[in-house]
Amino acid sequence: MEAVMEQRPVRIANFSGYLGDRATAIDEVMAGDPVDVMVGDYLAEITLAGLVGAFRSNPRAGYVPVFVEQLRPHLTAIADRRITVITNAGGFNPAALAAALREEAAEAGADLRIAHVEGDAVFERLEELAAAGHRLDNLDTGAPIDTWRAEPLAANAYLGGWGITAALAEGADIVVCGRVTDASLITGPAAWWHHWDREDFDALAGAVVAGHIIECGPQAVGGNFSGFSGLGDLRRPGFPIAEISADGSALITKHARDGGAVTVDTVTAQLVYEIQGPTYLNPDVTVGLQGVRLEQDGPDRVRVSGAAGSPPPATTKVATFGIVGYRVVGTVFATGTEVPAKVDLLRSQLELDRPDGVEVTVTQVGVPAADPETQWEATVALRVLATAPTAEALTAYGLIRRLGSLYLQSFPGIFHDGASVLQGAPVPTIDYWPGLLPTAELSHRAVLDDGSVIEIAPPDATLAPDQPVHPEPDPVPDTGPVQEVPLGTVAHARSGDKGGNSNVGIWAPDAAAWPWLRRFLSTDEVRRLFPDAKGLDIVRHEFPELHAVHFVFRGLLGTGGSSNDRIDQVGKAVGEYLRSRIVPVPESVLAATGPEARR
Repeated sequence: MEAVMEQRPVRIANFSGYLGDRATAIDEVMAGDPVDVMVGDYLAEITLAGLVGAFRSNPRAGYVPVFVEQLRPHLTAIADRRITVITNAGGFNPAALAAALREEAAEAGADLRIAHVEGDAVFERLEELAAAGHRLDNLDTGAPIDTWRAEPLAANAYLGGWGITAALAEGADIVVCGRVTDASLITGPAAWWHHWDREDFDALAGAVVAGHIIECGPQAVGGNFSGFSGLGDLRRPGFPIAEISADGSALITKHARDGGAVTVDTVTAQLVYEIQGPTYLNPDVTVGLQGVRLEQDGPDRVRVSGAAGSPPPATTKVATFGIVGYRVVGTVFATGTEVPAKVDLLRSQLELDRPDGVEVTVTQVGVPAADPETQWEATVALRVLATAPTAEALTAYGLIRRLGSLYLQSFPGIFHDGASVLQGAPVPTIDYWPGLLPTAELSHRAVLDDGSVIEIAPPDATLAPDQPVHPEPDPVPDTGPVQEVPLGTVAHARSGDKGGNSNVGIWAPDAAAWPWLRRFLSTDEVRRLFPDAKGLDIVRHEFPELHAVHFVFRGLLGTGGSSNDRIDQVGKAVGEYLRSRIVPVPESVLAATGPEARR
């Protein structure tokens, strides 16, 4: 087996990008092209916030039960085909999920060894850590956690991949994790397959990049891609595969039978997604993304190389969650003329007799068409959000009851979706605190099916990484006539979230547009194009190899997606908004990048 491992790359297939992803994904991967490893990512930051309540009310819960349902029909086939499975569906309770899977495997008669990785849960140690002087300084603000407005409910550190590697080396077939980094699901098996050492930083960096590309499932195969209309059949885009070589370089592909496409642009979209700049931090390696290169290597095959690795930071992130209040949301609709006046009337009516502590926000979504051809072109949504420190205060205010009482006494034409049921029960607002903790303080362990434990030591070598500073570009030179067109005419974009920050990568799919794009997209220009960022700190970087400019809007999402009040809660549509803005593009650029130029 070792000789085979050394002769070829390891084929790692993703089957989940988040909790709620397509439930048939494991069925599809098992019916697709042969793979060595299957990995499933279920834990976004906002997902962990949602699992907190279940775990706190029932300590035997806290993992993702749908994963068991997905895997159950395939346990004997996984054993027969010797496929390795890695997942973070363990959530807050990986030991319980591993035990449940052992019962399922025994019932199915599947010869599978199931291990789990633990040590990420530090909630019970928060007082101990504080007493030892660990402040869990906020990753974004530097403030200590004792200044936080919330009472912590859960705290989980981001682990690296070496616990997974150790479990696989001891013969585990399935490894269940909690809060490892998303890319650790890929670096762990890649390091096991290729027998990497902990100082093989360039190889590890390449695996992190490959993991980052495939961790979000169909996004690398055309899902959520700004060029979707040119990709063909996207009704059910497939899940990606990374073929990772011994040097860490990778080839991104998909199952031949599945929909979607793997192109340089679909991979670029995922590469610039949810990063904070050219330096990408992982508990096992610091990754330099600046030199990453993408090359189309055939249909649905993109080669990824050029990642640079160096020692990891001495700290890792701790995702801490706590309740900071409660919220209720309702939506009504306004149609036709005088919409601003209608919104003002609704807002003033909702302010009447509003108790202290209850805040009400009315957000208009959309603008009526000037000469609408249908009623719906003349209609906008009015999203009404009520928040309060306690559920009792919101219940007393009764937002949904108040909205229902206004149908005969508010603006003309007010209505709600008659096919929906307005829900009035307050739900908790879960705040997020990304604290920093020395990795050496963690007890990172792989626990095998026989109960034996493998301790994972912290890294020997660390460094204090930072993001490079890129100067603002020179002004765009006068190159002749321009046309006023949407930015998306010459650029793709992908946006996402990291805690309270929203990021967006904007790139030129045609190299001819890159010199203009990098000069045009200065920080000042993006601030003008995106008024929501007024007053925010904006960080700008360039990725020449990707023909991309990358921005981080610090604090756009408040303290995190789970608690902010934006309708676009985690910034997924920021990139598409920027692509819709009308900008002056030189006719020479349009001529060099348009359909005629590509023939």
